[in-house]
Amino acid sequence: MSKAQKALDPKPREENVNFGLDDKARETIAQNLSAILADTYALLVKTHIYHWNVVGPLFHSIHEMTEVQYNDLFKATDEIAERIRALGYRAPVVGNKGHDIVIELGAESKTAHEMIEDLISEHESTIRKMREAAEAAEEADDFVSHDMLVGRMTIHEKTVWMLRALVTD
Repeated sequence: MSKAQKALDPKPREENVNFGLDDKARETIAQNLSAILADTYALLVKTHIYHWNVVGPLFHSIHEMTEVQYNDLFKATDEIAERIRALGYRAPVVGNKGHDIVIELGAESKTAHEMIEDLISEHESTIRKMREAAEAAEEADDFVSHDMLVGRMTIHEKTVWMLRALVTD
């Protein structure tokens, strides 16, 4: 290994985070956020694939809406990962610590209505996990993580409302 390669290698060091949260609380919150990050990535990919593959009379509406959604989800993954880092933990890698991302699509055989129903279900599942994580963050006085999660839940709940409006008779 050359000197340049050695100099560029990451140097593991202990993260000494001391901004008022106890170590156990930070660990629990980071684990919760890691699971949410994995779910958010899965939802991002699914939304993007549906964006490409939707057909039918609602094509334009769904295509435009899902583009806004996957762009927002991409920004959210960065925000969540950076919060995990601020807590003193590494952002998870797929397959690390049980946070595997599994995406079952079948997009080629789903109708636009089925895609929307699937996205509604995924968003609602994510909201439930975020709600639990927000409650845990609030109990630990981690107002930053709590605030971030409340903001994300607000976006997901609005998204569910808009998606439901597309498929309601």
